[in-house]
Amino acid sequence: MWSNPGHPVPLGFVFRSRAKEEKAPGADKATVTGSTQTRHPEAPKGRPTPKRSVAQSQRRSVANTTMSRKEAAKRQREERRAALERQRQALASGDERYLPARDKGPVRRFARDFVDSRFHIAEWFLPMAVVILVLSMVRVAQLQNIALLLWLVVIVMIVLDSVVTGLRLKKALAERFPDENRRGAVAYALMRTLQMRRLRLPKPQVKRGERP
Repeated sequence: MWSNPGHPVPLGFVFRSRAKEEKAPGADKATVTGSTQTRHPEAPKGRPTPKRSVAQSQRRSVANTTMSRKEAAKRQREERRAALERQRQALASGDERYLPARDKGPVRRFARDFVDSRFHIAEWFLPMAVVILVLSMVRVAQLQNIALLLWLVVIVMIVLDSVVTGLRLKKALAERFPDENRRGAVAYALMRTLQMRRLRLPKPQVKRGERP
């Protein structure tokens, strides 16, 4: 009664359906498990967690980069110190290669030589100011009057000497360097006259009475 020779029932259909029913929950579990898997906070998105050796190598590379920055900063400090030392030696020797920008150039060199080859009242301004100050502190009316008179005389002499020096230097620069930029050279030279000869920087390269 159960047999149907005209339409036999395929056995594979029965077993196949049961196999699919048994495998389906497992597949769903695998899908759910894969979607809910937690990602390592340091791992890139969509990539597996890096191994410990890889992470350590990355940390070492970062540390080496930090040390390289420190070494670069140290090297810059050393180069800056060496540049300052070369500049100091150039101020003492007059080497044009390492002089500061305000002292470089043939115009500035000529202005320095023009000032250094002459005697100027202004270079003795500081010593005379000290003497006048001491005299003015003495409680003697005559000495205080002398100090005031000396102060006025020194100021007038410095102004006259600076005017004469500036006019002569301006004329000499126009004759010697007609096509060069001479801006600020006269003021640069007059500021140099206010310094005592032995304290001037760059050091004088000409003697008194020697024309540049």
